[in-house]
Amino acid sequence: MSSRIPPALRGRSAKAVLIALPVGLTGSLIALPFAAEAAPSSDAVISEVYGGGGNSGASLTHDFIELGNAGTASFDLSGWSVQYLSGSPTSTSKWQVTPLSGAVPAGGKYLIQEAKGTGGDTALPTPDATGTIAMSGTSGTVALVHSTTALTCLTAADCAADGTVKDLVGFGTAVVREGSPATGAGNTTSVSRDAKFTDTDDNAADFTGSAPSPGNSTGESGGGDPSPTPTPTPTDTTPGPLRIHDIQGATRLSPENGQTVTNVPGVVTAVRATGSKGYWIQDPDADSNPATSEAIFVFTGSATPLVKVGDSVVVSGKISEYYPGGKASGTQSVTELTAPTASVLSSGNKLPAAEVIDAATIPDAYAPKVDGGNIESEQLEPGTYALDWLEAHEGMLVQTSDTRVVGASNQYNETWITTKPKQNPTPRGGTVMTGYDDPNSGRLLIASLTGDQLDANVGDILTGTTEGPLDYANYGGYNVQATTLGTVKSGGLKPEVAQKGKSDELSVATYNVENLDPTDPQSKFDRLAEGVVKNLAAPDIISLEEIQDNNGAKDDGTVAADKTMAQFIDAIKAAGGPAYDWRSVDPVNDQDGGEPGGNIRNVLLFNPQRVSFVDRPGGDSTTAAQAVSDGKKGVKLSVSPGRINPTSDAWKSSRKPLVGEFVFRGEQVFVVGNHFNSKGGDKPLHGAVQPPVLGSETQRLAQAKEVNSFVSSVLAKNSKAKVVVLGDMNDYQFSKPLQTLTAGGVLADLINTLPVGERYSYVYDGNSQTLDHILVSPAIKKPAYDVVHINSEFSDQTSDHDPQVVRIK
Repeated sequence: MSSRIPPALRGRSAKAVLIALPVGLTGSLIALPFAAEAAPSSDAVISEVYGGGGNSGASLTHDFIELGNAGTASFDLSGWSVQYLSGSPTSTSKWQVTPLSGAVPAGGKYLIQEAKGTGGDTALPTPDATGTIAMSGTSGTVALVHSTTALTCLTAADCAADGTVKDLVGFGTAVVREGSPATGAGNTTSVSRDAKFTDTDDNAADFTGSAPSPGNSTGESGGGDPSPTPTPTPTDTTPGPLRIHDIQGATRLSPENGQTVTNVPGVVTAVRATGSKGYWIQDPDADSNPATSEAIFVFTGSATPLVKVGDSVVVSGKISEYYPGGKASGTQSVTELTAPTASVLSSGNKLPAAEVIDAATIPDAYAPKVDGGNIESEQLEPGTYALDWLEAHEGMLVQTSDTRVVGASNQYNETWITTKPKQNPTPRGGTVMTGYDDPNSGRLLIASLTGDQLDANVGDILTGTTEGPLDYANYGGYNVQATTLGTVKSGGLKPEVAQKGKSDELSVATYNVENLDPTDPQSKFDRLAEGVVKNLAAPDIISLEEIQDNNGAKDDGTVAADKTMAQFIDAIKAAGGPAYDWRSVDPVNDQDGGEPGGNIRNVLLFNPQRVSFVDRPGGDSTTAAQAVSDGKKGVKLSVSPGRINPTSDAWKSSRKPLVGEFVFRGEQVFVVGNHFNSKGGDKPLHGAVQPPVLGSETQRLAQAKEVNSFVSSVLAKNSKAKVVVLGDMNDYQFSKPLQTLTAGGVLADLINTLPVGERYSYVYDGNSQTLDHILVSPAIKKPAYDVVHINSEFSDQTSDHDPQVVRIK
């Protein structure tokens, strides 16, 4: 199962990640230096980028983006946009959007004027489109997008997987780029393509730095008339008619949305100088309505805020509802004051008192429900629902003390705590999700606004005071942007070790190894191997999910994974484990989902000293394994290893189940390794649609039906057949897909044999939850089963999943 990955990548674990995270979608935001690899364009491309407009030494007054068309026909831009992202994005970074219209003429150019700087004396040629994006002169990313919805990708691999991105240019030290970033950008230089608009998908090769040369669709080029003298900023600092609580209103949407407001007063409580830059202001003179927030975020775009904490200000600008991840993702919106002008009235003012959050503060009920409808226009009931309480305090200073960590710190320094320590606790300090109607309302995300780092595991205590403004994001929903962080007190959490199977026990495990391939560091192979040998006690059979081909994300047609498996098996042997063997079926190139080019698949790893694999030829990527009658044992596989109905639409762009026939001490055992489609496409748990619509569930239901039918066909020929179905099902034990998988009593889900507080293999958004499962047929009596917690609760994890193991007599 992927970490934060776009729907096109969802397999629950990818090397690069990001979107609006759906219900129970798990993992961490991973930003690795992969390069985007969209197909080179033969028509419209970004031909020049200049972010130095109006900067020191610049003659041009504005930033600009120029498009070029290498094609022989006009390129229609209806519904298109150009978008900009900072060169070093963080988890809060936003793409800024300029919608386009008209067309790029064949062989011609199209000019988009962006923000105006404070210097320069030469205007651009007449622009074909105009935006307000203030780009960096030295480092950033520009994308040409077939949509006007803001992108959500924050890594090169994620953006490469987004089908709306036609062209992308990263310059300077940009993390998001094609190939290597273009060089040579500055206050007096742009980066531009050659006259043929050559596109090889390597920004460093395609762009060079030189004096800016903007051109528009009429053929006008160079600088235009000098810009007029800018209008001075008004000096009137009298507070306007509206206060923040008037702007926030008593629903999720501002009654002033889209309107320009003047001189809104407040005290600056926090400043964000990276990512989504801006600052929070809060009115110390609150109204009496508990449903109206007294604070608002002032979004300054790429400009670093000039105000300081404690400044008393009046701010003018336009009220906007910003949807992290885009409105279609289902997130709630953040009410913001955009394109601001501010006047500082005084400095060093006392901040409004922070709202203290303890076990009794936030209601137990999580969200209002409108039968799958949108709750944005509903009147807030902060005394009844957790989401309403949080929305009614959007932007306001809040404070927690001595809280328990229920989601380990990730590489973006995000840590989940619970404000309700008695709410569905696990024995190891987490909080377990027991059903869709019980999503644990006490969970709250802590993010550091100061850059101070936390390194916390589940069960640790965040002692002392943690304080900051309450924000909202597509990852995790409501979060504290902490200006003061508590101190981590260790809870002493240790990785678990499974009981070793006896000589007459067959041990079978499942382990999602999170996109393993030879491009990963050897240390990952070594740590995974240690987990297999030490923590899992070297099981006889292991179903591995997320094994990638021999060169990982490189999309060159490679589908074999023999080098990946050889490296893993060697690492296991070096850790003191057995010399495992393996079986799998190579997928059709780029047909099984997951990271583009990775050719993710399931693999059956086994110890040939303990079990024998029954090889029957003929199993390939499109041939179905079937249960056929066998005179001696009643049933056997037509091919082994093989896939379950691989041409079914149920497996479209998804991993196909791998089935193999084994013999242990003379007994026949069928093992089915699975990796169902991800939860990408579900509306987020914290979103505007309540209850959340589970869009991805439809495919998992079809997949569960296929596996259930296959197991039923085996049992129809031999009711005493021993079948183990296991893997990353990407869904909960109480979900419809798992009910479908076990229908007719053909399988029993062993997670349900554990105490309720121990039913989890994954931690997402502070919820301990079950995505991985081991299920067995009725002939398997009294199996000994355990989830071995070695990853999901730790900030230093090898995979985002915990493995599981069952011992069968």
